[in-house]
Amino acid sequence: MHSSDPLPVHAFQKDNLNVRVYGTREAMGQAAASDVATYLRQILTEQETARIVFAAAPSQNEFLAALRAMADLPWQRIVAFHMDEYVGLPDDAPQRFGNFLRERIFDLPFAEVNYLDGNAPDVEAECARYAALLQEAPLDIVCAGIGENGHMAFNDPHVADFDDPAWVKPVTLDDVCRQQQVNDGAFERIEQVPKQALTMTMHALMSASHVACVVPGPTKRVAVASTLEGPIEESCPATIMRRHADTVLYLDAAAAERVRS
Repeated sequence: MHSSDPLPVHAFQKDNLNVRVYGTREAMGQAAASDVATYLRQILTEQETARIVFAAAPSQNEFLAALRAMADLPWQRIVAFHMDEYVGLPDDAPQRFGNFLRERIFDLPFAEVNYLDGNAPDVEAECARYAALLQEAPLDIVCAGIGENGHMAFNDPHVADFDDPAWVKPVTLDDVCRQQQVNDGAFERIEQVPKQALTMTMHALMSASHVACVVPGPTKRVAVASTLEGPIEESCPATIMRRHADTVLYLDAAAAERVRS
């Protein structure tokens, strides 16, 4: 952390999970980006390339904008992935997560950007292809969020499995998850939101050496409270972060509103 970085208004630990609360979304995003950039620079003193996975959601906008502004990051030594993708949207649909990230960060000169194709003719083969890419070397960092139902990526409670042997799988989205896409402004009506998606599994996400989870906004306050205070189980998939050895949860004040710690 640099001296000019925003300071958390509250910081604590729940099990293994480090939690930092900031006064605004902008401060939260700036702090997370600074920490991720510092982590990447450190990794790159130890190895030739770093491997990073991004989440695609409006909750990540402040973080992504701050990270892309880190002018001295050696993007050409960073290999990028994204953690999930809708099935069945047109290739040019702005809601597709690959397109969302291409607009915000994937246009930078990465060593590689690996896209998950939700329109592949054989989704099982596509899941296997992407899993093989992810497993070519250890993942250094996952930049995640938490959904209103406690999901990470598209691991909604009914499909989340902490011990899933798969790394990428096809899933059916629950209605809370689909309604969140409307709440976020990505779609006008729930009927427009695809019911199927491809996602990295919880096991794959938690395989990363470091997890930076960025969660702003009042619509996430119930999920955040459940993540920190409920039992560690698939009914709130994000609770698994409390078992990870190196994870930071970045919140703004609105998201932390119901946290008792």
